[in-house]
Amino acid sequence: MTDTATEVPTHGVVITDAAASKVKSLLEQEGRDDLRLRLAVQPGGCSGLIYQLYFDERSLDGDAVRDFDGVGVVVDKMSVPYLDGATIDFADTIEKQGFTIDNPNASSSCACGDSFA
Repeated sequence: MTDTATEVPTHGVVITDAAASKVKSLLEQEGRDDLRLRLAVQPGGCSGLIYQLYFDERSLDGDAVRDFDGVGVVVDKMSVPYLDGATIDFADTIEKQGFTIDNPNASSSCACGDSFA
């Protein structure tokens, strides 16, 4: 008999090395080792759903968690189907700086890139 109560669900989101490195750097600057990167979708935006990407110390019931070389990425159970196969990246160029989300499940997105359907 196995104890399934301690098994944590996983998700299909991945994070690039560049994004993971930036997350580690930000956490070191804050002096925090208790935070994980949370990716979620919420209703809103011009296309129907918006991404939320933020540091979180909470553990919510049903959270799916994956570790990427010390960087924990958390997705709530309602967002998992919308984000399966999505990639979190970090760009630092003249044109763009910040985290980006490439989501193969998005059938359309708005010009700002923060909203999708």
